[in-house]
Amino acid sequence: MSSPALHGVTTIEPHADTLRPPWPFTGREEELDLVRRSSAAGRPGVVVTGPAGCGRTRLATEAVRGTDCVRVSPTPETRATPFGAFAPLLPESVTLHRAVRLLSGVRLLFVDDAHLLDDASAALLHHLAVQGRTRLLVTVTDGAPAPAAVTRLRTGESLPRLALAPLPDDATDPLLEAAAGGPLDPLTAHRLRRLCRGDLRLLRDLTAAVRDAGLLTRLPETGLRAWRGPVPPTPALRERAAAVLARPCPEERETLDRLAFAEPLPLPAGALDLRALERLEADALIEVADDDTVRLAHPLHGPMLRATAGRLRARRLSGLRGPLTDALDTEAAALLDGIARDDVRTARTPVGEWLVAEGAPVPAGYAAVRARFARLRGELREAAAWAREGLSETPGHPACRRELALTAARSGEPDDGATEGGATDDLDAYDAVRLGAPERALELLPPDGVFARHARALARADGAALDRVAAELGERGFLLYAAEAYAQAASAHRDPTAARTARTRAAALARRCQGARTPALSGPALGELTARQRQIVTLAAAGLTNRQIAERLTLSVRTVGNHLYGAYARLGTADRTTLPWLVEQPA
Repeated sequence: MSSPALHGVTTIEPHADTLRPPWPFTGREEELDLVRRSSAAGRPGVVVTGPAGCGRTRLATEAVRGTDCVRVSPTPETRATPFGAFAPLLPESVTLHRAVRLLSGVRLLFVDDAHLLDDASAALLHHLAVQGRTRLLVTVTDGAPAPAAVTRLRTGESLPRLALAPLPDDATDPLLEAAAGGPLDPLTAHRLRRLCRGDLRLLRDLTAAVRDAGLLTRLPETGLRAWRGPVPPTPALRERAAAVLARPCPEERETLDRLAFAEPLPLPAGALDLRALERLEADALIEVADDDTVRLAHPLHGPMLRATAGRLRARRLSGLRGPLTDALDTEAAALLDGIARDDVRTARTPVGEWLVAEGAPVPAGYAAVRARFARLRGELREAAAWAREGLSETPGHPACRRELALTAARSGEPDDGATEGGATDDLDAYDAVRLGAPERALELLPPDGVFARHARALARADGAALDRVAAELGERGFLLYAAEAYAQAASAHRDPTAARTARTRAAALARRCQGARTPALSGPALGELTARQRQIVTLAAAGLTNRQIAERLTLSVRTVGNHLYGAYARLGTADRTTLPWLVEQPA
């Protein structure tokens, strides 16, 4: 071929995933806008980095949709050939100098998985970046071995760099629903996310495997789909767990299997080979906690080791697990200690999660503690799910019923007549603060605690102090309370900029609280917008793109963008994902 394709999209390496229905695009709207602006005329482009499976390729694909670009997708196989990734675009026996000259006419070059480039292709990409005539959109996986030229790109040396973090949990809900064929119960969604650790490709593979194996059942209480039982050992999941499944050393495999059936195990442990443990730790396959207990490093490895063990081996290893009652009591005590210390940050509770995953009965007392901890964290749907688990084992259990009522009240859906003011809470004096009557609580709350500081700040209508309290509540894990404090700060601030910032923070936190609807979170956010801005923001919150909004309202795309920009400024946000919360606030 004597010259590169200058128009259309050239893609190498068709993948089996392209046969699946596309994922919904969610949770990356702000990043999408940044990539599009970075790849526009007059800009050098951008390098998008992030961990494996975080959605780099999907983001870049959305960014170039409808544009005049050339796409190159290297593979491990093309890495063995000089300029192998660019072979369809370049003549045979091309020199680096001529390759740079030939590709300088490409308006936009999208190089996916650039860490897989051969050295010659990596040098070509580096020269194009330095030359600056071709706009580049490059994706690279964090931590993956890469040619030196790509490593320099990955660090942002030659192009602006966008580092993607894993999607927040709430943004993965549409993905899970699409892969499962319907909404999932919160404990199933939590299990899938925990097993996949932010890897969206793995999340899709695992959810589809569970669905295809017929492992999803409907819960009678909610009608949601639930998954209980072992992980299906599909070829794709076996490949993901190959690091442990294919461990050749018998002592190391025995150690991994023992952990799979009985983790965490204490050190020193006579049942574990210490030298094998050292080697496994060096390979990042196990973790040693501060309390000298040993666990498998990746949450998927245990289920896959159990799923592939023979029946006799599984029977022997299952006997190593100690009494579950003692382990559950230890986990519940740790959660209650965190609540007593006003600290509900995430705690490791593998035994309780293992019970739910296996479909085993969950003691109601333990379930009530899990529900309480989740509710205080603002994880309302998970709190309700844990309460229902306890009630299924012990119908009428008072603590579980109480947690279910409190969770329903904070979701704006009173249960059995319970209301926010009528249900009894662990922090019932603090409820007066959350509901805007701090004077009643000042004498009852511990004077040095964060809840009392919240009461004093609200009593003084001190916006800055409320901001500080909200930040501390968030750091301690009380996301719903932090959202409420920021909402109160927005009303207390006299400075409009400070009020908008507080409102934006309230919206971002409330969005993570799984449907929370409380009096403190209600507010006239959209009242600050013009009629046209409210109309456009409402459509954007419903998921319409700027082009779809423009077509519906007979406006230009630019006009829609300008109205959204003005609305963002008034609302104090540049994050499109906060709009649904702002639009759907209770009246």
